[in-house]
Amino acid sequence: MTIPTPLTDPARLASARALARPLLAQLRQHFDAAVRRVADLCAVDGRLDAGRLDDRQWVCHELALACADLLAAETTIEQASPASAIDAALALVFACDAITAVVARLQGIALDTDDDVEGLHALAGSAELTRLRRASAGAADLAELGRAVAAASAEIGQVALDETLSMAQASFRRFAADVVAPLAEQIHRHDLTVPETLLQPMREMGVFGLSIPECHGGSAGAGGDALMMITVTEALSEASLAAAGSLITRPEILSRALLAGGTDGQKAHWLPRIAAGDPLCAIAITEPDFGSDVAGLSLKATRTAGGWHLNGAKTWCTFAGKAGLLMVVARTDPDKSRGHNGLSLLLVEKPSFEGHAFEHTQAGGGRLGGRAIPTIGYRGMHSFDLTFENLFVPDSHLVGGDAGLGQGFYYTMAGMMGGRLQTAARASGVMRAALTAAIRYAHDRRVFDQPLIDYPLTRIKIARMAARYAACRQLAYAVGRRMDEGGGRIESSLVKLLACRTAEMVTRDAQQIHGGMGYAEETAVSRYFVDARVLSIFEGAEETLALKVVARGLLQAALP
Repeated sequence: MTIPTPLTDPARLASARALARPLLAQLRQHFDAAVRRVADLCAVDGRLDAGRLDDRQWVCHELALACADLLAAETTIEQASPASAIDAALALVFACDAITAVVARLQGIALDTDDDVEGLHALAGSAELTRLRRASAGAADLAELGRAVAAASAEIGQVALDETLSMAQASFRRFAADVVAPLAEQIHRHDLTVPETLLQPMREMGVFGLSIPECHGGSAGAGGDALMMITVTEALSEASLAAAGSLITRPEILSRALLAGGTDGQKAHWLPRIAAGDPLCAIAITEPDFGSDVAGLSLKATRTAGGWHLNGAKTWCTFAGKAGLLMVVARTDPDKSRGHNGLSLLLVEKPSFEGHAFEHTQAGGGRLGGRAIPTIGYRGMHSFDLTFENLFVPDSHLVGGDAGLGQGFYYTMAGMMGGRLQTAARASGVMRAALTAAIRYAHDRRVFDQPLIDYPLTRIKIARMAARYAACRQLAYAVGRRMDEGGGRIESSLVKLLACRTAEMVTRDAQQIHGGMGYAEETAVSRYFVDARVLSIFEGAEETLALKVVARGLLQAALP
């Protein structure tokens, strides 16, 4: 007798979804109550207090992570394709795991804030949650789901794409497989710079102008085109995070910053060139002593005749050697007490250099030096330490002109919103590559005279990997739609937070399925694992993103 599973019984799937929705609604109420409670504890006279926020950093961090899980669960339950039983089942698996994780985080928060935990205990032990788990996430069902994922020919984590996006996806996946993938291992293992054999065809395909409006030489509409950016980024990152998918990030950030604050002349001059990929771009924000503390940045920009002299250091400036244009966040107001209000954006032109070190000396004696930082992964673009010594930047290169003085932080944040969503798409591409590699290896590898895929534990791992990947992918596209409509600020940080953490889990499990071969550099999954590790660190470190952007935004919105 064949026992019905969620994959073979549409009524069972529908019943489980009907259980998940009210459970998520109850959990949202508990979450909102926790946010209000923490906001009250962190406020003085109706305003958030920095000292109190710091005292409750752990609570704020847990709130941010809970919010990301909850939003992803809500989104995937509503957006999983009804035409795909696999996606619907994966959505339920993720929802079960997310509900459990969010309840646990809220219970910890409640204990720390002396709040009532009885309602959370009741939800965790409710008959409805037990029924949901039994209906969709039992071991036998997960093993069957893993087998279906491994045998599926259709997309996992389907999203609605119009004809233009579908054509772009097919084109860039083909390019990634035929052109990028054959070079990816060599670039990684020998720590090479991304070659022109990759850069030039990507210029011709319009990769660098995805966020730039058509009127300025790009391909985006007046409201932006985040969905196209996600689609292209995913496809390229599947072949190589460092040698392809991440090339979009820097023009994404710089173009959005220019659109937010540049003068008409600056937009007309720079945006068409950025869209054409000539010059290539790099972003110089982080400094050796400040990390993610943007308000504390100290690279000095001192007024001189016709412009500014830059003195100081930057670090973790990715692609600085190859780039011909650097977006530099500098302190134009020497009064450090003004914090981020004393920062401005300057555009620094330099020659493009190959290799791991460079030095550029201006005719007037100004100097810019760079040295690549050796890293365990994310090789190909290289992140540089930079030293500025009286480097001259003309007034025309101050973003926004005189009106842009002191606005650098805000222009940078406008750019980073797109960069964070783009990073989530990068994570999605890496996860898809890891899942595909794990499935292929599980079919090919025999252990104790059986294919690895025949073991239930392997199939359960694959089911959970697929559920996490599908949820992150569906959330990224949902946030992209919101961004194109003019919103999505907090959501772009949430999906970055979730997808980057999840990419570490998925690539780790893919590597584990490969066993010893997963630790060998000759196997691509070892590269996916070390590349994924950087995702939670750059474009807003996880902790800074959780505390300074997500939690602060949630708590501020909860205050009367």
